Amino acid sequence: MTAAAAITESEGDLIARREGTAGIIRLNRPKAINAVTLEMFRDIDKALDRFEADPEVAVIVLEGAGERGLCAGGDIRALWESSKVKGDLGKILWREEYILNDRIARFAKPYVAFMDGIVMGGGVGLSAHSAHRVVTEKTKLAMPEVGLGFFPDVGGTWLLSHSPGEIGTYFGLTGQTMNGPDAIYARFADAVVPSGTLAALREALTKVRPGTTSSDVKTLIDGFATGAASGPVAANQAKIDAWFGHDQMEDIVAALQRDGSELAQSTLKTLNEKSPRGMVVTLKLLRLARASSSLEECLVREYRAALEVFASDDFREGVRAAVIDKDRSPKWSPPRIEDVTPEMVAPYFAEIGADELKFG
Repeated sequence: MTAAAAITESEGDLIARREGTAGIIRLNRPKAINAVTLEMFRDIDKALDRFEADPEVAVIVLEGAGERGLCAGGDIRALWESSKVKGDLGKILWREEYILNDRIARFAKPYVAFMDGIVMGGGVGLSAHSAHRVVTEKTKLAMPEVGLGFFPDVGGTWLLSHSPGEIGTYFGLTGQTMNGPDAIYARFADAVVPSGTLAALREALTKVRPGTTSSDVKTLIDGFATGAASGPVAANQAKIDAWFGHDQMEDIVAALQRDGSELAQSTLKTLNEKSPRGMVVTLKLLRLARASSSLEECLVREYRAALEVFASDDFREGVRAAVIDKDRSPKWSPPRIEDVTPEMVAPYFAEIGADELKFG
């Protein structure tokens, strides 16, 4: 990250201050790769209130402290602990997080996200909805939620459904990692800037004039960019489209099984490690997102599904295997895709009355 991002943890988990004409928002939990807590989401919202009202702030810059990445996601351990005791952290955190994701997408001033290093889950929600999404040669962007008995949330279904062809279906179901050019091709990012140049770009952003348009900020960023726009995944577009262009998981698996190539078989192996229920729910969410007219529509749907996930054994088991015990051997329920029934899936899509997600 930039030299300016090397801030001590004593300054708090979130640092928000004006530098020149830039409103800087720094995620500041480097030991946890800046995993975001409920309080951090709330502090980001307050910072946006302040920066939006300040006429001297021309642009917002989101960055992560430390060398490892912008953000490894949400505080999964805290959610797991709350889920175990039937608590309400999921209900509260996801409500506030999703509303914040939508606010970022609609923010009136240019919002620049430095997506350097690891960017996962909740980190995608804070960055990939922004107006100007900067990746580097170090970017490792992923939405690996299906490996936790979950699905790509934080508006991930909206973003993935707008990737070309079935690229979004592929990334959503496999949880595979995108590099910087992959992220641009998948429409999760806008420009690749060398990590060694980020400090200079950041400095330039602190000097833009109040009232500067988003178009002007884009021109500034493009002056630092490499122009790369197509990563390794683009070369496999035709194969991915053929494999993942189905509306049922069984058909996707069958297409991969029929293909004897190394890529098909490695992709099949990856899918076999994921939550069967999580994949079925994810695929349905992605198909519904493709027909949706707005990010907000997708977030409402994701919130319904997230509350059902929070109460599920698969979520607790997925987090246990990946984060708590780290044995990488989850026991999914049910264990096979063909055992996931419509009756199991229906509650993820049911209306939730007074608990429905609402936007101001």
